[in-house]
Amino acid sequence: MPVAAIPSLALSAAVIATAFYDLRLFLIELAAAAAVFAAVAFCMLRLRRQIRRIAVDVADGLNPSEREALNSFPLPVLAVSADGEVIWYNELFRDRALGGEDWYGAGAIALTGGMMAEEIAAQGYADVHIGQRRYTVYAGKNSIGDDKNGYVLYYVDNTGLKHTAEEYELSRPAVMIVYIDNMEELLQNARDSERAQISGRVQTMLEDWISGTTGVLRKYSTERFIVIMEQRHLRTLIVQKFDLLDRARKIQAGDNRSVTLSVGVGQGDTMRESDKLARQALDMALGRGGDQAAIRTQGGFDFYGGLSQGVEKHTKVRTRVVASALMELINASDVVLVMGHVYSDFDCLGSAAAFASAVRGMGKSAYAVARRNRTVAPELFRRYDESGREDLFIDPDEAREIMSRRTLLIVTDTHNPRMLEDVELYRAATTVAVIDHHRKMVDHIDNAVIFYHEPFASSASEMVAELLQYMNGATVTRIDAEALLAGIMLDTRGFVMKAGVRTFEAAAYLRRCGADTVEVKRLFSGSMELFQIKTDIISLAEMHKRTAIAVYDETAANGADLRVAAAQAANELLYIKGVEASFVLFNDGTGISISARSLGGFNVQLVMEALGGGGHLTMAGAQLCGELMPQAHDRLVEAIDRFLSENNINK
Repeated sequence: MPVAAIPSLALSAAVIATAFYDLRLFLIELAAAAAVFAAVAFCMLRLRRQIRRIAVDVADGLNPSEREALNSFPLPVLAVSADGEVIWYNELFRDRALGGEDWYGAGAIALTGGMMAEEIAAQGYADVHIGQRRYTVYAGKNSIGDDKNGYVLYYVDNTGLKHTAEEYELSRPAVMIVYIDNMEELLQNARDSERAQISGRVQTMLEDWISGTTGVLRKYSTERFIVIMEQRHLRTLIVQKFDLLDRARKIQAGDNRSVTLSVGVGQGDTMRESDKLARQALDMALGRGGDQAAIRTQGGFDFYGGLSQGVEKHTKVRTRVVASALMELINASDVVLVMGHVYSDFDCLGSAAAFASAVRGMGKSAYAVARRNRTVAPELFRRYDESGREDLFIDPDEAREIMSRRTLLIVTDTHNPRMLEDVELYRAATTVAVIDHHRKMVDHIDNAVIFYHEPFASSASEMVAELLQYMNGATVTRIDAEALLAGIMLDTRGFVMKAGVRTFEAAAYLRRCGADTVEVKRLFSGSMELFQIKTDIISLAEMHKRTAIAVYDETAANGADLRVAAAQAANELLYIKGVEASFVLFNDGTGISISARSLGGFNVQLVMEALGGGGHLTMAGAQLCGELMPQAHDRLVEAIDRFLSENNINK
């Protein structure tokens, strides 16, 4: 029909146009066009009869028992050729699926949900929409007439059943816990009435939202709310990317600080399981800095939001509790091992060395586990060696030899088991404690006796400096204080990024312990070769929307120097006007690594997580193994574009 209709319309338009120029010619063309239309109609009717005759011949090709069985079959039946053409169907299929029309000789792809008959036969079945009806199609190979490779398709109309199944899924309950995560900071010195006012405004906002759903909202503390809602409304909330978070930020306290919410959603088979998963999701959302939503299913986590800085907690009650618990573990241990992440930096190595040194001051055997040949802070090793304390550090192989059931392993500056200096050492440990400040990742260490995790802290060194103040007998020497201060300065970029009140208090404590800021600055001194590598990386940077991307594909440089240069170059690129985030791709000999930095308005952690990495809001990284630099660059650009699109950030 389309083949005949398009030329016919064109011919009609040409004949009508002739009427405006020559009436006699118009009449001649009109008569000729009428003859053509009549001939075409005759040919089409003849073709349709031929197609019907072919179908009858095909049906006659079936033996009488098969033909009678298919014609009287209580289900719609369709026969297609190996090429995917409709060659036969029973009357039930014609009436129900085709609406009384004929499809002989047409492609069957529109009647099989876009799948070929052999694909349906291999898969076993397929779900198909035809009009307003829904079918489950089963296919079997059969010889139809002269076609020895044809297929017979059986259509089971289960429209009502599938609608019922969809309604069941949409009406499944989900548990959502909403937490005002910065209430203490907003109303630290406020009266109870002001606290109730803020909580009431949040509750009013939630009630206005829940009124458009079939859900139930209940408040069970000043800062916590629980919502029971159907999946249909949860899906709408997901499509809207949890705009509850944006609505909450419009609520401000007296000093114009915005309210932020953390939301945990659980979807399980039972209400009890959903509640358990919702609590896990809320813990994960808080562990990633708050101001975001986490959905926990049996298959994993999904995150929304998380674009703002974590809220700094002013109270140090938890620090004192953790310090007391750590002292109990230390006293019950025969040796304490402190280990950080692979390719240790000043924060990782400084916090580990200072903590191990402090434990030694308590009269316990302690070591910092690190590889000297895989570090970006060799100056810190040299400083301890020159002071005669080279025995403070121990290689992972030696650490495994002295490990026993009473050994305490303390992990600093990471909570991801895949990023540890030595994974085997972690697996062999029976008692593990974690001290970390990075935003919580899904695959975190889940068997820790103590999981001291503060995403608002500037660095692990800041957290260790606070803990040591509450551990009786722990001594902090001058070199330990300088190591911790170097870690703080590294992660805050000289007290510029994520430097809160507690950061300066920790720095002041370290200064009182004898830390010399000039000596700390000298720890960051690098070689001329490192400086040249850094400038080369910066010169290769290109702008992509609101980010700067530098690709350095040289492998001749020392691996440690290259890592340091890449991190420093990423920091330097942030000083370019208009750059909100920087990414440096480099080849360290083991794969393509990415060093990412931002000023806080661009969450580089989310971008790196999309590439299998992680980190913090302003500092993150990833490693892509088995890929070439062009492919790694394309994946990074794709992740950046996806982040900007999903979070509605203007290009």
